[in-house]
Amino acid sequence: MPRPRLDTRSVKTVLIADDEDFLRLLVRETLLGYRVVEARDGVEALYLAREATPDLVILDWMMPGCDGIEVLRALRADAAMQHVPVLMMTAKTGASERAALETAGATAVLAKPFSTRELRASVGEILG
Repeated sequence: MPRPRLDTRSVKTVLIADDEDFLRLLVRETLLGYRVVEARDGVEALYLAREATPDLVILDWMMPGCDGIEVLRALRADAAMQHVPVLMMTAKTGASERAALETAGATAVLAKPFSTRELRASVGEILG
């Protein structure tokens, strides 16, 4: 009997940008069933966002080169990318930080440290 083929058109693409290898691995392993594209910094995240056309971008706020909020602002300024939801991961959870992320256009914020259950729930809520 032939093996069923995976319809790659129905698989959602998630771009994860974080400078920590372990965190990218955690996200990749948590989001089985999604196509996960990984970036190590903000510059690479911007490049891959335009190349991979993700359904969701997950950004760490504190990254070398170009931090997550700079990437978020660049995505929101790009007509081709401004509709893509962005989940920000950060240890900065004060009211002023959350307000800055909201003003910059973050779809949601996931406070670090987080559980894999929280990550899955956030991604599921955003992507439906």
